[in-house]
Amino acid sequence: MTATRTLLLTGASRGIGHATVRRFNAEGWRVITCSRHPFPDECPWGGGAANHIQIDLASPNDVIEKVEVIRGMLGGRLDALVNNAGISPKGPEGGRLNTFDTDLRTWGHVFHVNFFASVVLARSLKDELAAAKGAVVNVTSIAGARVHPFAGAAYATSKAALAALTREMAHDFGPLGVRVNAIAPGEIRTDILSAGTEELADTIPMRRLGEPGEVADTVYFLCTSPSAYISGTEIEINGAQHV
Repeated sequence: MTATRTLLLTGASRGIGHATVRRFNAEGWRVITCSRHPFPDECPWGGGAANHIQIDLASPNDVIEKVEVIRGMLGGRLDALVNNAGISPKGPEGGRLNTFDTDLRTWGHVFHVNFFASVVLARSLKDELAAAKGAVVNVTSIAGARVHPFAGAAYATSKAALAALTREMAHDFGPLGVRVNAIAPGEIRTDILSAGTEELADTIPMRRLGEPGEVADTVYFLCTSPSAYISGTEIEINGAQHV
């Protein structure tokens, strides 16, 4: 009998994260979800509140403390870690925060959530990942490689750093039998789209926005055996928007 595989997912409460929960749950995985929100009563899938960790990824102390809670839930092995959580603060009128307008505290907040939390979780759980010969997927962004009309400077640079971290982690985790990759979504249709995103579809070669389920399918591929010799790469999911 095949043992139940376990996924640890940050940023699970909406959009791509929610679609990823559904995808892995449909394949019989146990999904441990992490977000700054309590487990929603209306959520009809996943492992329920018993497999949810309320965690403030912007707080190093909370991340370090909750890692120990997570470790106690794993039973010595973790098949996949998906670092999906990300924040992109906006200006007072909802505008893009550039390098002139972004307060230093905002830079720090964004980097703690989007970058440092991924480092802490992965290295803290490296023994559990190694025991399962597992996989790590870091969710970057098209904004990590080009100036974006909506994503701010702090968000963009944090995602560029996460892409570089993916390369470094693939090098370090490889001898442990753990693969590390990244996905870089473009414009994905979620309920938190910035105003004007729909109009961007006309500039995308495939002439449409992506769907959360399409991103979740790629994450699942990178966490399972069909991608067994893929590590250290970043897959663009954007309908050729990056070309």
